[in-house]
Amino acid sequence: MTLPIARPWLFSQTNQDPRAGTGKRLRWGVVSTGNIANSVSKDLALLDDAELYAVSSRTQAAADAFAGLLGFAKAYGDDGDVPGYQRLFDDPDVDVVYVATPHAQHYLIASAALSAGKHVLCEKALTINAREATELVRLAREHNVFFMEAVWSRFLPSMQRAFEIAGSGEIGQVQWVSADLGFPAPYDPAARIWALNDGGGALLDITVYPLLWALGTLGFPQSVTAIGSLNEDGVDTQNALTLGYDTGAQAQLTSSLMAHGPRNATVAGGLGYLQTVGSVNNPRELVVRVGWDEPRHEHFDVVGTGYTYELREVTRCIQQGFTESPVMPLEDSINVMRLFDGVRSQLGIRYPNDAR
Repeated sequence: MTLPIARPWLFSQTNQDPRAGTGKRLRWGVVSTGNIANSVSKDLALLDDAELYAVSSRTQAAADAFAGLLGFAKAYGDDGDVPGYQRLFDDPDVDVVYVATPHAQHYLIASAALSAGKHVLCEKALTINAREATELVRLAREHNVFFMEAVWSRFLPSMQRAFEIAGSGEIGQVQWVSADLGFPAPYDPAARIWALNDGGGALLDITVYPLLWALGTLGFPQSVTAIGSLNEDGVDTQNALTLGYDTGAQAQLTSSLMAHGPRNATVAGGLGYLQTVGSVNNPRELVVRVGWDEPRHEHFDVVGTGYTYELREVTRCIQQGFTESPVMPLEDSINVMRLFDGVRSQLGIRYPNDAR
């Protein structure tokens, strides 16, 4: 596996309320009517310069129900051979699209949106593999439209502050990171999280969150060693990654669909450490301790559910004519997919999309 040179992730300097408008009002189209689409749409409605304009689903009834519930102006279901999402993309009044379908559908749907000249926010994991991610980035650049992976935690005030502390030198050079996220998900072969055809499993669904803490404080690693367990369907039920760096630093990351975990992150440096309180993907408190001094506690609230911060970034970037976010650059999304491809190779995970 070829990995990029390690570098810490950029962090945003803005403390602005994400609800406050930053420019021209944008009309949003949402693809899917599932739980994540519902949650993100509710947060999107909090932005002063966002309009819930259109939603698509496979059936017109589902699209109509979702639109009525959340206040979308238009609803598109499949019409003969034309998918609902394509009808949404053909609407000239849609400015930007949020893709909230299962992972395995991201490439097909996002490529159609980009080819239609729409700006796109695509739910994580961006695609099934790095090949698909690279092609989507190529399409976005060819059509000169904004494109970003929806890694919402990366934009949270607590995460931004943690990355800032780690990069400031207050706790010294970071030497090791540990982070975990786990919960027991009852097995259901029809559920997206357990469906191989949808890209189900712990890796693509939740490993991104522990990984954030390593990449955000140490950068991309020079080596990755993975162990994990697969069920009879070939879906990974849990995994543990060890990331190695030429500096001697390392990270241990655990993700599980089988067990409850503390959901904590620790970033340890030569002078001190920081730890999270609250779920690792949305911490509400950071504990910082330098040497043997008394620890400092920093507390954080979020606006809405927490998706408002990434939605503000997308809105601001489009309004200012950017085609990618400086906080969530497309290169990082491709490199994460490359890292996941290497992990899947070690664990023996193959998805149907890999054969295309």
